Amino acid sequence: MIPIKDDNPTRKYSIIRIIILILCSLVFFIQISSNNNSDLIFYFGFKPNSLFNNSYQEPTFNPILTILTSMFMHDGWIHFLGNMLYLWIFADNVEDIIGRKKFIIFYLFCGTIAAFTQFFGNINSPIPMIGASGAIAGVLGAYFYLFPKAKVLVIVPLLIFFFTTRLPAAVVLGFWFIIQFINFSIINSSGVAWLAHIGGFIAGLIYAFFFIKNKNIKDYKKGISIMLKKN
Repeated sequence: MIPIKDDNPTRKYSIIRIIILILCSLVFFIQISSNNNSDLIFYFGFKPNSLFNNSYQEPTFNPILTILTSMFMHDGWIHFLGNMLYLWIFADNVEDIIGRKKFIIFYLFCGTIAAFTQFFGNINSPIPMIGASGAIAGVLGAYFYLFPKAKVLVIVPLLIFFFTTRLPAAVVLGFWFIIQFINFSIINSSGVAWLAHIGGFIAGLIYAFFFIKNKNIKDYKKGISIMLKKN
């Protein structure tokens, strides 16, 4: 199923989400405009076998910093548009309830945990990992915990036909998470960092559970309730 939008209002406009989207778009434009995109991916992508390897000989950016740089790169239009779609739909509510400054920390935290999950899953891999998927998976994990009953409009393919329906976020995102596990188990050699998706989602879920205070949630719900009454 493919999400289109959610029926979950926010109190404030999502600034950080827009900034992340713009940064990813600019980096992707540089990538597709370059004649050396594969070199850019290899240089700035996160390579597990280079992280703590002092004898690593290949030209690369600072291995630790590639955890950050890799979060803003993508490998093709489907990869880029898919990530930006999920970021657009689900990040605004999480940013609203966490706060803009803390959302930056949260986003980078989830992306970092995602990278390390991939690292520990295949320490010797020379294949560069790129994409915002791990960080965005963290957003999905937090949304899953914070807004399980929020309705999400999705497109559901059925053979050669498609139909739309509204489902609870817990169903949509729970299904997404299960698919990551299935893909990791069955087609782990596809080149997709399924482990990073799993690690990012769990990181977002844990962050929301332990670090988002009940007061923040109550204030958010109260603010939304007042806003809806005014409308």
